Amino acid sequence: MANRKQNSTYSRNEQCITGCDLTYAIYMLGGRWKLLILDKLAKRTMRYSELKKEFSYITERMLTLQLKAMEQDGLIKRTVYAEVPPRVEYELTETARELEPILSQLSSWGNKQRKIAQQEAAVSSPS
Repeated sequence: MANRKQNSTYSRNEQCITGCDLTYAIYMLGGRWKLLILDKLAKRTMRYSELKKEFSYITERMLTLQLKAMEQDGLIKRTVYAEVPPRVEYELTETARELEPILSQLSSWGNKQRKIAQQEAAVSSPS
């Protein structure tokens, strides 16, 4: 894969975004699948094959990319066991464990907002 030019619009925007603490946190957690993966790994250590089964709707490439990105960001730990066949396990790091109460609150907020939206949709739709 080619490296991005340092003066590209994407690179300049990335530098601006990661300069703010809040947007840096969102940048680390952003993406369609990271929060779902973190949620599953919060419950227990999982092997790659278990994650693949759990997220059958994600392509293998995307799952691998998300796991690599989270490993590079220090959110998950990847352990490879020298066995035949090879066994790879993923678990949350202490850094990611610090997010658990925040993600729980965010989930509760999302649940509340979803219910409000459903109630509003039920009231506004003719029966």
